[in-house]
Amino acid sequence: MTTTVPATGILLSEDDGSVRVLTMNRPDKLNALDTTLTRALRDALDEADRDPTVRAVILTGAGRGFCSGADLGEFATLTPGNPGPVLERAALTSSLQTRMQELSVPVVTAVRGVAVGGGAGLAIGADMTVVGEDLRFGYPELRHSIVPALVMTGLVRHLGRKLAFELISTGRLLTATEAAEHGLVNRVVAPDEVRAAALEIAERWAAVEPRAIAAAKDLFYRVADLPTGAAMRAGQDVNALMRGFRK
Repeated sequence: MTTTVPATGILLSEDDGSVRVLTMNRPDKLNALDTTLTRALRDALDEADRDPTVRAVILTGAGRGFCSGADLGEFATLTPGNPGPVLERAALTSSLQTRMQELSVPVVTAVRGVAVGGGAGLAIGADMTVVGEDLRFGYPELRHSIVPALVMTGLVRHLGRKLAFELISTGRLLTATEAAEHGLVNRVVAPDEVRAAALEIAERWAAVEPRAIAAAKDLFYRVADLPTGAAMRAGQDVNALMRGFRK
């Protein structure tokens, strides 16, 4: 059963059992990320992580596209002469791009249509990614004289350097098939099946002991950045801890 949870008009939140579904709701702008939506999304992810009834999260976008990246309409005020908003926006964007992997609950993105720039970063910034066959994924910022500075780290960590630089420097967009071939996404489905496929994943997560999946997720990202010896020691610690998870 789906129940609507109050949220801002630009970000919809609903609970489907123990799965929290967050929907970016600026379809007329292809869900472009302005400061208000960026802040609302960050806060909603944090709220979901604090809610003991939420065991998994889906992030998706309303309309025909997932997210077209930064809202260029805001750039007129985000200038060196207005440093306060510039610094706030940079901090918000930076924290949002990494936030999903930092949560204790797992997150899957349900992506159809356009996912570019900051939207591409969000699409692959979750723990798993489901995309529609109509996906158009990439980083066209240089075409607008913008450097994809805050999404570059995630891209380089997901892709080999040659292809990552090609996407950044040429603005070439990947298809769903190409994204799957390069390991950027987990599943490719028909566009109208994206949310259902994401929900199937989220419900599997929700059925798992929450302390166990939280520990597994935390360890997964820690060992990715640790030398082998340190990673194994971290694994030993969790191995001992998990003995108390079984009922």
